[in-house]
Amino acid sequence: MSGVGSSEFILLLVIGLIVLGPKRLPEIASQIGGWIGQARRMTRAMRRQLEDELSLEESKSINPAPAAAPTTPQDVEQPTPNDDDSYSPLHDGGADPATASEAQAPKEPDK
Repeated sequence: MSGVGSSEFILLLVIGLIVLGPKRLPEIASQIGGWIGQARRMTRAMRRQLEDELSLEESKSINPAPAAAPTTPQDVEQPTPNDDDSYSPLHDGGADPATASEAQAPKEPDK
């Protein structure tokens, strides 16, 4: 405990019995026990709070905030026409369907 041996503890009890008397010794021992219990509870609560705060700080430094995903149309890459025949203006997000159908419609031969 605190480095007090059994013989020293018995000596302290005898001195306390002589000074305080047999009626007051149990009352004072109970009060001292209550104070020690309260001090232990406060110490435990403070330690728990400190550990919680330290773990929050560690988790913030270990797990940085993720980068933001593109949310606006300007952030998203748009397809561009190329030399490939598979490109169709209908698949382009900004193409007008009426002009796209005219571009794909086969031309009639002139008579």
